[in-house]
Amino acid sequence: MAAINETSIQHPSFLLLGMAGLEDLHSWISIPFCLMYITALLGNFTLLFVIAVERSLHEPMYLFLAMLAVADLVLSSSTVPKALSIFWSLSKEMTFHACLTQMFFTHLSFIAESTILLAMAIDRYVAICNPLRYATVFTHSVVARIGLAAIARSFCVMFPTIFLLRRLPFCGHSVMPHTYCEHMGIARLACADISVNIWYGFATTLLSPGVDIVLIGVSYVLILRAVFRLSSKAAQLKAVGTCSSHVCIILIFYTPAFFSFFTHRFGHNVPHHVHILLANLYVTLPPMLNPIVYTMKNKLIREKVSQVLFRTIQVW
Repeated sequence: MAAINETSIQHPSFLLLGMAGLEDLHSWISIPFCLMYITALLGNFTLLFVIAVERSLHEPMYLFLAMLAVADLVLSSSTVPKALSIFWSLSKEMTFHACLTQMFFTHLSFIAESTILLAMAIDRYVAICNPLRYATVFTHSVVARIGLAAIARSFCVMFPTIFLLRRLPFCGHSVMPHTYCEHMGIARLACADISVNIWYGFATTLLSPGVDIVLIGVSYVLILRAVFRLSSKAAQLKAVGTCSSHVCIILIFYTPAFFSFFTHRFGHNVPHHVHILLANLYVTLPPMLNPIVYTMKNKLIREKVSQVLFRTIQVW
């Protein structure tokens, strides 16, 4: 009995299966995910480099975009390399502590990105609805504090999950039908009551990205109300144009994430491999598309990226 109890409190290494039921297609599935990850790396590093070297881009809106690029890089790099390793049958095993580390940085970067998107929405609100105060409200020191607040908030939300998972016994249950470790995916392998984990995960989802999306929605309702009050049609179009790229990024980020969250908890008739596919999409699709959307939609960024790339090609 003592041996059994001792075994039950040990933290096993986990065997990640990838997309269970689609093992024969893993090699094919890996191709789009690999291309998306490479595109995300190139796009976000290019954006960071351009914002760093171009002094004209050292403005709050572009500094928030740089923070978003860093969050995207952490989000995708925490998950995609291991997923590709599973798809290519290189390594499917992860130690318990490595799994906790991956889970922590994946969720931390997701919450940080949600916080940054909220800050960007407030930035657009002040720029359009109260432009005379914009320079005094969004100083460089305020932007830096917002970045630190995003990290601190994410850390405070995710740090308790480490202890919530470490207290659980696993009784030798170590097979995880997923491509990366997430909070509830680990908790469901435990041979104990996980009600605290379920409620904590539900509460943090509602109180972090859930509250963020509500506040973002409120800010855009106020923005639209201010835009429609403008007398000039050209001014209305300009105001809408400055927000369009941010709205696209919000839709790209939240749509697959919330769809994955709700199908995971309430979509019991949805096949398991669809859950896993959605979970992989929300860590790869936004990091890939965010720099593309901003480069295509924002004329200044598009010009600066072209100039920097042209100078780089000339040097080579």
